Parts: sequence; structure tokens; C-alpha cells
Amino acid sequence: MHAHRHRHLNALALARALWAGPQARTSLRARATHALGHEPAWLTLLLDELQPVSEATWQRQSVEDLADRLERTDTFADAVRTTPRPFVRRWILRASRMHPAPLGLEGLGLPPLPHSAAIAAWLGITLDDLDWFTHDRRHLLPLQSQHYGFTLQPKRSGGGRVIESPRSRLKALQGRVLHDLLDKVPVHEACHGFVTGRSVLTHARLHTGQPVVMHFDLKNFFGRILSSQVAAVFHTLGYPRGVARQLAALCTVSTPEPVIERLRDDGWVDWQDARALRRAHVPQGAPSSPMLANLCAFQLDLRLDGLAHVLGATYSRYADDLVLSGPASLRSAFERIATWVGRIALEEGYALNHRKTRLATQASAQRVCGVVVNEHLNLPRAEFDRLRAVLHQCALHGPASQNRDGHADFRAHLWGRVQWATQLNPAKAERLQARWQRIDWAP
Repeated sequence: MHAHRHRHLNALALARALWAGPQARTSLRARATHALGHEPAWLTLLLDELQPVSEATWQRQSVEDLADRLERTDTFADAVRTTPRPFVRRWILRASRMHPAPLGLEGLGLPPLPHSAAIAAWLGITLDDLDWFTHDRRHLLPLQSQHYGFTLQPKRSGGGRVIESPRSRLKALQGRVLHDLLDKVPVHEACHGFVTGRSVLTHARLHTGQPVVMHFDLKNFFGRILSSQVAAVFHTLGYPRGVARQLAALCTVSTPEPVIERLRDDGWVDWQDARALRRAHVPQGAPSSPMLANLCAFQLDLRLDGLAHVLGATYSRYADDLVLSGPASLRSAFERIATWVGRIALEEGYALNHRKTRLATQASAQRVCGVVVNEHLNLPRAEFDRLRAVLHQCALHGPASQNRDGHADFRAHLWGRVQWATQLNPAKAERLQARWQRIDWAP
């Protein structure tokens, strides 16, 4: 065990020296010789086994990847069995720097953040402040000292969720990460939630007039996206691992134990969800969370879109709402398709809420995010009738009589509902607008 650890640590130190500069053969030899304190006979053979790789691969690999490659070479394996064994006497560290972005993402104009000082300067805070906002044990602070406020929100269908809202200073920093970094990164074309130019309408429109519409819902969508996945996204964009971890810490939270205990006491989360909340995850309530969730779900979208292509179906996602639609032949395969979707979700770190899995044919109302899609986009009949009745009562008895939920600006709220109906069915909504005109809004 001791010999294995000695071998690994020396491989890591030698890899760090090789990784600290360019891939040119003379440079590699010079750094290795300086780190080892002499030039061993096996060094030439070792460099032969490590090379050649493309410059892009050399730049993109981590020091851990290089150490793993080095340990697996025959030359290094033989060298550790000789006397004296390889022993790194000097550590050579490479200055932290950005890595090449993936193919096709080179021109996004992302902020260059090679180290912690660059993050702090970009955000306009001190290094001490950055450490305060990203410290990995901040969830152990008393609730009143947390960077987040925690609100328990009941669901209409039963149970509830916790909304983790960052306090003003952290919210401003997360807003900067969103607008100056995340918003520049494209998401999968099947993603329609929280994306400029896409909406519930574009999500629903893809499934209009389809013989079969299948709906799946992801359970605890934000809570299951862990800080490690967020860090992987930032690292993929070219940020060094340390920087990626700090950016991830800035945008994730570990739910404090008193909040989890309350959720469990109320029966709102099971032990699996509680375990996920204890780990650093994307908070539902932070401005950066929706876009981070979209980027982390890229592989999920890619695989489900591929499944849809094989089935001759159409796939799209709006936040945690997954929809597949297509020909009538899908109806008989629904159970198998649901199993495939569930397995893909699990393999990507998510879980389906099976109570919300459903299939609808054109013989019934087909809905996507509350929008009827049987023949064209439409408002559900019951919802249209309720809205028409509210407008009628507002005209008869005044709007204050209908503000049962206590909206601060009931006029804006009601007008928003009328406008939503107008977007879905302009002809039908003319009757709603006519009733709106009869309401006296004078105080």
C-alpha cells in the first residue's frame, strides 16, 4: 500500500512538472530533469510513450489525466522497480490559465478567469469576500447568517418545496455570472425554458396536432443537480478546475439541517431528496439556476432527443417538463418508452415523478404546460370559462370583490391572464377583452 502511494505521488509530481509548460520535447525533458534532480536513462522512453498527442489534447487534459497516463506506461512501471526509484525532488507548478473551449464555442466572448484573483476582480469584490461566499461549510452557519433565505412553498397537488433565495449581495453576484457568462453559452435546441426567443408557447407548439403526446416530469429537478456537475460545466467552457469549483460554489447551496428537518416533518421530502439537499446543489430561487440547470441537462436532452429521433417522435423540455409526441404507433409502445426515458433520466442523475407520467391521444385533451395542443394552441375550456366569469363579476361588483388571493396589483395580474389567452387563441379572446373593457378600475 505504501509503495503504491509512493508511486502515485511521484507520478503526480512528475506529471505536474511535464504539464507546467509546452509540449516541445526539449522543454519536457528539461522540466522532468529539473524535477527529478538528474536525467534518468528511462526518461527518453517515457516521453516516447507519452507523445505524441495533439496540442489541443495536451492543453485540455488535467494534471490528474496526465499522471494516470504516466502511471500506465510500461517505462514508468519498470522504473519504479529499479533502484533508485523515481523520486521528484522539486515541484514545478504551472501558472493557472484558461483551457481551450470545446469546438464551436471558441468565439463566445466568455470572461477570462484563470485564477481566484481574476474572479474577485471581475465580480468587484475582495478575495476575502469571494472566500466568504464560496466557503464549503457555510451551510453550518445559523439560519440568520446564511447567504440564503429559505421559504417553504406548498404545492397544489400536495406536499411542497423549499425556495432557496440568495440574499441581495450574493444575488447580484449570481446575476453577473448569469448575464455576462452563462447567457452567452448555447443550450440544446430541445430546451425551451428560460431561453431567449423560446417559451412555453414554442415548447407546446412543437407538439400541436400529434396523434400521441407523452408527458414526463423530473422529480426535484434543481435539487438533484449537484455542485460537481455545475463545476464540470464551467470546466468544459475552459476554466481551470479550481476556478470552476469556485464559480460552482458561488451558484450552489447545501440546505441547512433545520430546513431539511422541517421538510421531512411535513412529509414534503423523502430520505433520497433529503440526502440530495444536504449536498451542494442548484438552488431553486437563484437567478443563475435556470440556465445552469439547462446546461447541466445538455446530455439528458441529447439522449432523449436521440431516442425521439429513433422513434420518429418529437422531444422538447421546459425546465422539469419533458414531452415526447408523434404517430399513433407510439401508443402501444408507451410502457417501453416510459421505461427508456426513466432509465436515461436515472443514468444522467435525475429521477422521474412517475405519478405525473401520462399519455394523451386526440380523443382527449392533450396539454403541454397547461396549453391545449390537440389541433392548435388553445386555453383549456375550464380555464377560459373561469376567466370569463371573473371578468364578468369584476364588471358587476368591482375588481376588488374578485381579488381573493390578495394580489398587490390585481389589474396587472388579470390583464396578464387575458393577454395569455389572447396569445393562445386571439379569436376566442376577443370576448374576454370585451368584458375587460366594461370593468371600472377607478378607486
